[in-house]
Amino acid sequence: MHSVRQSTSGAMGALASRLSKVSRIQAKPAKLPIESKLIFVLGGARSGKSSFALQQGKAQSPRAFLATAEALDSEMATRIQKHKRSRGQGWTTFEVPIQLTEWFAGEGANYSSVVVDCLTLWLNNLLRGKVRPRQVPSHIRKLLKAIKDCPSQVVMVSNELGLGLVPGDAVSREFRDVAGRMNQLIAAEADEVHFLVSGLPLRLK
Repeated sequence: MHSVRQSTSGAMGALASRLSKVSRIQAKPAKLPIESKLIFVLGGARSGKSSFALQQGKAQSPRAFLATAEALDSEMATRIQKHKRSRGQGWTTFEVPIQLTEWFAGEGANYSSVVVDCLTLWLNNLLRGKVRPRQVPSHIRKLLKAIKDCPSQVVMVSNELGLGLVPGDAVSREFRDVAGRMNQLIAAEADEVHFLVSGLPLRLK
């Protein structure tokens, strides 16, 4: 009888130990998904903004580069080829002149780091199509939502057009104004904002 009680006690103790281990495993918090990070890089022509954006994007891999430029003439084609050579190896390049939102929704989760260069040309491509200036904020908000849904670091490059002379024609003035509003919307949602002057970065946010 004494041996039966000992055997029962030992079995109960072993069961309690196993249940305790299971309880500890179940109580362990689940691993949180990687959150998206948006870095916004601004600057004028030849300010060093593209090089800075590439430096930020090299920290992680796999990496994607989204080019919004279109080779509409020989001079632009030469610029595009020069940019490709300057990027070096390790980048998968996509030519996305307009459908950035669709790209992030379909492909964004496949890359840890994405560089978009540049938003000013993307805006120009939108306006050359059927998008009207008053519709641009809606397109920007959809793009920002698609980026937020991606577990990636996204570096976006844009031109600061508001520091020069006032354009001499109405179309150019409207484009400058729309670009300025676009930059403000993106900067408000970005985790980091950097402004480049003569190759020197100034962190604004």
